[in-house]
Amino acid sequence: MLAEVTESQWGMVTSAQASARGVSHMNLTRLAESGDLVRLSHGVYKDAGAPGGRHEELRASWLATDPAKLAYERLGDRPGSAVVSGESAARLHGIGDLRAMKSEFTTPTRKQTQRADVRYRTRVLPDQDVTVREGLPVTTRERTIADLVEDRHDFSIVGNALRDAARQSLLDVDRLTELLSPLAERNGHRKGDGDALLEELMRVAGLDQENVAKQIASIPSLGGLVAAQYLDSLPKIDTTSGHTAEIASSGAASAHDQLAEQLRAAGWASLALASQPTKKES
Repeated sequence: MLAEVTESQWGMVTSAQASARGVSHMNLTRLAESGDLVRLSHGVYKDAGAPGGRHEELRASWLATDPAKLAYERLGDRPGSAVVSGESAARLHGIGDLRAMKSEFTTPTRKQTQRADVRYRTRVLPDQDVTVREGLPVTTRERTIADLVEDRHDFSIVGNALRDAARQSLLDVDRLTELLSPLAERNGHRKGDGDALLEELMRVAGLDQENVAKQIASIPSLGGLVAAQYLDSLPKIDTTSGHTAEIASSGAASAHDQLAEQLRAAGWASLALASQPTKKES
């Protein structure tokens, strides 16, 4: 009877889910004592024969935030379900080197707990800031990085997370800038200047243009393409009239696209991020 539940959620079952299927708390205790179940935390058990996983503790904590509902039901329960966030989200995404001593979640309404290893933050997250990873709803990398800044983590830690995220795949720079804007003033920049705050984080992460140029220069296969892009950016001379001809903006955009694609192909997704034109450039 419990197998139908455990098979669909990492081998785990909550006491509330078991009770709804006619298995009392006393029976759960007996199953744990006999070795058939393993108690992971208050009200959460695991099939002793189920394989373990890297995020077992986080998954158990997430199930406990709404113990009556099954995992698959909650994944479609937006925006009501708890979303993995903060340091826990960084670990889930595999960015940065945070230890995540607590399981962190964002909920749309205030939620309290007596557990010292669980932390809640209250915020209504738009759908664009939530994704699914390892079967859990989690803040996007952009929202996660902004949350780390909001939690006042040292910029070296946030920079590591930013660099790792950029190496995975291109980030939504516009969204990240938007999320950083409310945090700019308290971090020494003009009020609302998310661009400046992102530039500082990129410098710390080694993703600023100077560092990017050095890294590009160290990749021989990209030399020709970079040179070609530079030449394409120069004014073209009409030899018949001697007048300067303007370069079509589509050509410049094409060169940027080619460069970014070459960088990604070479395994330098972080450089592809930094090679994108800024709003000021565009």
